[in-house]
Amino acid sequence: MSAKLKKSRINKKIAGVCGGIGEYLNWDPTLVRVLFLLLLFFSAGTMVLFYFILALIMPD
Repeated sequence: MSAKLKKSRINKKIAGVCGGIGEYLNWDPTLVRVLFLLLLFFSAGTMVLFYFILALIMPD
């Protein structure tokens, strides 16, 4: 069975992107959110744009 990358309906805080990535990688979604926040601070805000692009193109 192949897993598909999609937004999470269960582990959803804003759009479900981090929860979906966590489910796809079999990681805790909280860990993905913490990694996202770390990348957000070190990328000078570029990750916000990346998040919104993923929210638009990832299927539900």
